[in-house]
Amino acid sequence: MTEAAVKRTVGAMSRVGVVFGGSRGIGRAVSWLLAERGHRVVVVSRNLEAAQATADSLPGGEHLGLSCDVSREQEVQRAFETLTKTCGPVGYLVNAAGINRDALLLRSKSEDMVSVLHTNLLGSMLTCRAALRSMLSKGGAIVNIGSVVGVKGNAGQCVYSASKAGLEGLTRSLAKEVASRSVRVNLVAPGLIRTDMTAGLKEEDAGRRIPLGRFGEPEEVAQAVLFLLESPYITGQVLLVDGGLRLVM
Repeated sequence: MTEAAVKRTVGAMSRVGVVFGGSRGIGRAVSWLLAERGHRVVVVSRNLEAAQATADSLPGGEHLGLSCDVSREQEVQRAFETLTKTCGPVGYLVNAAGINRDALLLRSKSEDMVSVLHTNLLGSMLTCRAALRSMLSKGGAIVNIGSVVGVKGNAGQCVYSASKAGLEGLTRSLAKEVASRSVRVNLVAPGLIRTDMTAGLKEEDAGRRIPLGRFGEPEEVAQAVLFLLESPYITGQVLLVDGGLRLVM
């Protein structure tokens, strides 16, 4: 192994990983994988009790739970001030916080449009900007969680699709801005994953549309996230984890 490879391996062994939306679903699965890899994890959720409970349940020690509404700039700033003082510089950032308010555009309420765009898109802009303050000097990796509908579009999900398509544009543009500072930025676009967001769907019916014949598990998406966080020569990419759903949309 070369000296550079050794440095990369050592550096990847112990980082501070911040997971927004880390108390449930895909974010929780990512938090678990990061903890199992020996990283110190900061679980961030709107609900402080849920964030701390998840942090306390992770393998290893000294994980932290924080409360933050990513759509509010001051809360994002306070969260990063707290976690930086407590845990040190951020090495990994995962933006898994997201909401949906699905409806045909003609029936979408303006307040719902704003909520979705502020949480799913603006929130990731704010967290990325805050994380970069430590990453630009020490390097790091960011993975945003998009969606297959951000790539392909879907009737009844105009606002949600737009927010996730915007994340793809953010990911590619930011990757170009910070590559020279050893910061990588990628996006994972899940399909139908067994989480609270898909709980209202009939899996037996919806699963027939998917070439692999089933919904995905949060842990399967988390594996893709971890791969992108730890791969030193990948940036500006969109990785679909959808069971082949994009092939039939």
